[in-house]
Parts: sequence; structure tokens; C-alpha cells
Amino acid sequence: MTVKPAPQAGRGATKGGRHKGKIKPRPKGLGWIIGLLLFAAIATIFYWVVFYTSGEVQARDDPVYLAFERAFPLADGWMVLCALLGGIGLWNRKPWGFLFGLLTGSSSIFLGLMDVLFNLNEGNYALGGTEMAIEIAINLLTLALGPVVIAYLWRNRGVLLG
Repeated sequence: MTVKPAPQAGRGATKGGRHKGKIKPRPKGLGWIIGLLLFAAIATIFYWVVFYTSGEVQARDDPVYLAFERAFPLADGWMVLCALLGGIGLWNRKPWGFLFGLLTGSSSIFLGLMDVLFNLNEGNYALGGTEMAIEIAINLLTLALGPVVIAYLWRNRGVLLG
């Protein structure tokens, strides 16, 4: 009687989300996470197009506010890149999709916190209006997206990276 060695992490796995010739099942909710990542990327791009073309999302038009907002596109671009790579990588079951998903979550939290602190310091939340409602929605979404994506990916890391 021979004893087989215990399976090791990654043993028998191949590229592309396949395991011994079979496609590994996607964890429940992965489609939602991919959708969130892609939504974040598209919504962020849309925001900046509107900001620089019509200005309809600008809560104020003074130099301090505009300088602050104009400091965000590069950092938002990094988050967009991470979200796109995360979504594509997770869809194709690549380990780098997991990494870029985590980076998106962290970037989202950071950007949301920077925006919230500025709005609190400047009293912007008291302004009211459609533009500030959009700003509040963005703050809530960025601060919710990050923890949701990070928690989901971390909870499912064994399946996603296995």
C-alpha cells in the first residue's frame, strides 16, 4: 500500500484558471466585484470628462476648490488603471487581477478620505445643491467600494489565487 503525499497549494494548477484540465468555479459574487471595479473606472472617467468640459459637477468655482480638484486626475487615473486591470485580471482568473483589485480598493479609500477631509475643512457639505449631492455620492461610493472589494478579495483569496 502506497501513501500519496498531501496536496500542496497550487499543485496541479495551470494557467488561466484551470485545475487539472477543468475550469475552477468562480467564487459567488465575483461578477459583482468585477462589475464594481469596471463601474468605478467608467464613472471616474465620466466625472473628469464632465468636470473639464461643462464643469457641471463643480461644487464651487473659487481658486482653492479648483486647485484641489485639479490635483486629483493623476491619482484617479491610477485608480482607474488598477480597476480596469483588476476587473480584466479577475475575469480571466489571473493572479495579477487579485493584486490590482486590492490596489483599487486601497486607492479608493485613500481618495475618498482625502476628499472627505477637504470637504469637512472647507464646509462644503453645508453648501447643498446638485453638485454637492454628487460629491457626497462620490465620497460614499469611494469609501464603500474600497472595503467591499478588499474584504471580498481577501475572503476569497484561496480560490482566486489557488
